[in-house]
Amino acid sequence: MSWPLVKLAEVATLNPRLPKWVNESQEVSFLAMASVSEEGKILNQERRILAETKKGFTYFERNDVIVAKITPCFENGKAAFLDRLETQVGFGSTEFHVLRPNSDELDGKYLFYLIWNIQLRSVGERNMTGSAGQKRVPTSFFKDLKIPLPPLEEQKRIATILGKADDIRRKRKQAIQLADDFLRSVFLEMFGDPVTNPKGFPIGTIRDLVESANYGSSGKASVELKEFPILRMGNITYKGHWDFSSLKYIDLNEKEQQKYLVRKGDLLFNRTNSKDLVGKTAVYREDEPMAIAGYLIRVRTNELGNTEYISSYLNSKHGKQTLLNMCKSIVGMANINAQEMQNIKICIPPKALQDKFADIVDEVVQRTKKMTTGEEQLNELFSSLSQKAFSGQL
Repeated sequence: MSWPLVKLAEVATLNPRLPKWVNESQEVSFLAMASVSEEGKILNQERRILAETKKGFTYFERNDVIVAKITPCFENGKAAFLDRLETQVGFGSTEFHVLRPNSDELDGKYLFYLIWNIQLRSVGERNMTGSAGQKRVPTSFFKDLKIPLPPLEEQKRIATILGKADDIRRKRKQAIQLADDFLRSVFLEMFGDPVTNPKGFPIGTIRDLVESANYGSSGKASVELKEFPILRMGNITYKGHWDFSSLKYIDLNEKEQQKYLVRKGDLLFNRTNSKDLVGKTAVYREDEPMAIAGYLIRVRTNELGNTEYISSYLNSKHGKQTLLNMCKSIVGMANINAQEMQNIKICIPPKALQDKFADIVDEVVQRTKKMTTGEEQLNELFSSLSQKAFSGQL
């Protein structure tokens, strides 16, 4: 069965205005962009006074749906159904669109899963307007968006099913997060806090542990299948993991292969990005050779260093702060070149201790891979359920 399609503007109010009669002395919840996760959840809520907040921010209320309008927040899934807003009225970033469903026609949670759906996000991305880095989904996209509209009770049933599937998926992700937390604890136990160096290790620079640091290829990559996949800055996550979901490909001659291919155990450092993301670091752990693009630096260690140790330091709280401090005065895209990266100060523990830590990382990574595979299957299941639900097949 296929449901009738209606324009969203016919069953919801887009970016509603604050009523003139509202009590300006009341407390309101405030949501910055960082307060909304890419998992569709509210992470924290501030309390403010309405009179001090109403100008310069976006107004919404409990049971509205908010969705980021700016890139890359929209594509990454920053959106939320505000059924748990702590106050009736709230305000937040001006980079949110607000969708208020007509309660007798459209269920709020159903609307959230519809908007949060990755296929719809892909369509929204193609309809963005503005210059690079400042592109936004216009109000007109949502106003003219045609959505499937089953009966209200059917909408609630669909939202309940998708909610349960999402909970299972989220719990698997939490298990993977616990593995990250465990490795951070092991790092601190074995090497101590990098800020205070309680174990008294010699202080040097990353250069002391490095054999070579080389830039990637500036050659043009293609979505068409070629000899080698090529890793770009988007393939490294902020937390030092890998995302191979969006790969391009490149051909390399024999000389280029020596320069641009990565092998298992190499460290990759993202040298150019926004100042919040520059310096993303991960160890390549795959058996299949891949090429690297020009915004990445391939690091290989000498007899004193282990890439797992360097990567864990650069992904630590202190390491992230060090990278951010190197870019404080930067406006726009930031760059940390190979020389600057190698000049970063670091404790130099015995190589045997670094290797022991790397063995623990390897064991945890192997266990996590199984969970990650399960997570990918759950993501595919959730996507499939969503498509079936919105096409009347669930």
